[in-house]
Amino acid sequence: MPVKPLLICMMAGSLFLALPARAQEQMQDRAAVQLPDGDAKETVETACSACHSLTNITNSQGHTPEEWKTTIAMMLNVGAAVPPEQVEMVTNYLIKNFPEKPGPAPAVIPGNVEVSFKEWKLPTPGTRPHDPLAAPDGTIWFTGHMANLLGHIDPKTGDIKEYRTNKPMSGPHGLVMDKQGNIWFTANFKAYIGKFEPATGKFTEYPLDRKARDPHTPLFDQKGTLWFTVQGANMVGKLNTETGESKVVTTPTPKANPYGMVITTKGIPYFVDFGANKIASIDPETMEIHEYLLPNEAARPRRVAITPDDVLYYTDYGRGYLGQFDTKTGKMTKEWLSPSGPQSRPYAITIVNGIVWYCEAGVKPNTLVRFDPKNEKFQTWLIPAGGGVVRNMMHFPDGKLVLTESGENVVALVTVKGDKIAMETK
Repeated sequence: MPVKPLLICMMAGSLFLALPARAQEQMQDRAAVQLPDGDAKETVETACSACHSLTNITNSQGHTPEEWKTTIAMMLNVGAAVPPEQVEMVTNYLIKNFPEKPGPAPAVIPGNVEVSFKEWKLPTPGTRPHDPLAAPDGTIWFTGHMANLLGHIDPKTGDIKEYRTNKPMSGPHGLVMDKQGNIWFTANFKAYIGKFEPATGKFTEYPLDRKARDPHTPLFDQKGTLWFTVQGANMVGKLNTETGESKVVTTPTPKANPYGMVITTKGIPYFVDFGANKIASIDPETMEIHEYLLPNEAARPRRVAITPDDVLYYTDYGRGYLGQFDTKTGKMTKEWLSPSGPQSRPYAITIVNGIVWYCEAGVKPNTLVRFDPKNEKFQTWLIPAGGGVVRNMMHFPDGKLVLTESGENVVALVTVKGDKIAMETK
């Protein structure tokens, strides 16, 4: 698959090594899958099958040499049992036997808007930057999902600082800033909401119900309540940041995988069900969930953005479409095939002054896409460092975009020239 499921399986599997069932599955997997001969064959069989099926290697799209190095760094960051003296051998084995396979080609559509990219390679290998945050002071924060850290970039100087959480293997995922400048994040591996105070360097943990094992996307509403999705546990929750009290509820649809979230002008959280063809809202008081069915059964909305008049735009990762949903009618009103086609895997998305920006994660390199709903025209750009699956994006008030290129270990700042908002702030 173009999204590189191997990275996901390595991450998830490493968290559950203690499960007894995995040991039996590991033996069955090693018997069923024949890896190519080589010096590192036995190490790969042992270390990798402890976390996931070996078919995630043999049936994958492969990687470039640099991608394999990054992938192995991620794996090591989450505890893969590869002896240090064998890392190079394992890397060379995977590079040789599982090179990158051709995937869908990106579509480059010209237009009148110009963009420029500034990209920063992160200092810790295998960080897997997941979500970005465009701070009010013009700096950038990001989560280091596989390196257990929060990162901070000063675009003016290029200075990068890293802050590691108190709890090992927390898996910082989504992040958001409160009015006091504190960073709140979801600990995707440890079932808690974290708070980081930049002024003091202090981390605080707010534990969740144990069932809410993998908190995902956090977002503040207008009253200061922190809402969050819990993907694998199939839940949505809220946290009172003053008392630390949290509450989670299970979504009506099994395995719906609540993912991206937005808040309407009326303070109602809406989220997309990545595991189903549904969009849902949750009552802020009763926490009752209402689901809205999308017309196509194959639709798999992953991220979502909202306009000032409460119209949602979502990336249909499963079908390669950009969709529009009206919260007033509760219906999908329109959809457009993404420029690179059905396998383009639209993912990260944001809206700037009425213009929809998103990234196609299924093509290589990933693309940055601009869509103008007024004339329904697209324009696209290739992401210089490749993207490596851009999982989330955010924008500054002046229209600059911040992207996290997870598979490339890169964070990018995109300056837009030609759009009205950019011109007005010069």
